[in-house]
Amino acid sequence: MSVYLLRRFGGFVVTLVVAAAIIFFLLDLLPGDPARFILGINASPDAVAALRQQMGLDAPAGQRFLGWIWGMLQGDFGVSHTQRAPVARLIAERLAVTLPLSVFAMIISVAVGLPIGIIAARRRGKFTDTALMVMAQTGVAVPNFWFGMLLTLLFAVTLHWLPTGGFTPWDEDVWKALRGLILPSLALALPQASILARVMRTALVDVAGQDFIRTARAKGMTMGEALWRHGVRNALLPVLTILGLQFGYLVAGTIVVENVFFLPGLGRLIFTAISERDLVLVRSATIVLVVMVSITMLLVDLAYTLVDPRLRRAGS
Repeated sequence: MSVYLLRRFGGFVVTLVVAAAIIFFLLDLLPGDPARFILGINASPDAVAALRQQMGLDAPAGQRFLGWIWGMLQGDFGVSHTQRAPVARLIAERLAVTLPLSVFAMIISVAVGLPIGIIAARRRGKFTDTALMVMAQTGVAVPNFWFGMLLTLLFAVTLHWLPTGGFTPWDEDVWKALRGLILPSLALALPQASILARVMRTALVDVAGQDFIRTARAKGMTMGEALWRHGVRNALLPVLTILGLQFGYLVAGTIVVENVFFLPGLGRLIFTAISERDLVLVRSATIVLVVMVSITMLLVDLAYTLVDPRLRRAGS
């Protein structure tokens, strides 16, 4: 078990280092001069050179990369040159929106997708199975931003139940903050719930043909009871894999959804920083997203050992 954990943690660290290098050097290779972009085409060469020195762009790329890594390890993500504020503070403020949004969307997708997949597997080959899978396929095909606009038209514009967009800070009104995240969470959760439903249904159908299910049926259990008591746990491994990947999709999807609903989250911050060519802010915010996704994948790997005892025995 300890070997398994060490191996997974080592992979987690290597992933972060490689991702940080890719993010830094790809942004560094982008054409154009960030200092010239910030000051404008009419800026004097002396002003551009002074800003380049202030931004640290006159140092070698390797030195700047190591300095960036060392600063982040100390909690210093640099200073945004367009917003004139510490990047760590900007990211922390936006995470208060993006992180709850992603978590709520994940909870909704699990609460909706897994039961649909289980019901479809229990009713395999019947009308209920076909109808649910058609709905799931439709959910996969519908873009989340378009679904978000439909939700806004129905629940905000027509029924006036929820706000059309914007976000009230948590310290001002918790209930208004939660109401502001309902529609974006639903928009993010729809495709993910559809994928989970299809994966869960496929995994349970595969498990239904195993010997232990037939043994349970021979002991007097119905198919539904056998799948629920014995099949679900054995079908969870592929579902856990999809859950880990989905969190990354949810975080990436916030960039679009936050702009649709005017949410001041991390995705919108990255979008604004890209348009303003604030490379310090872009790479630091992006690596935070990478850390979030990598931690999720690490937790999924650890959850495998709880679901499948064979991994615990192999790891020890």
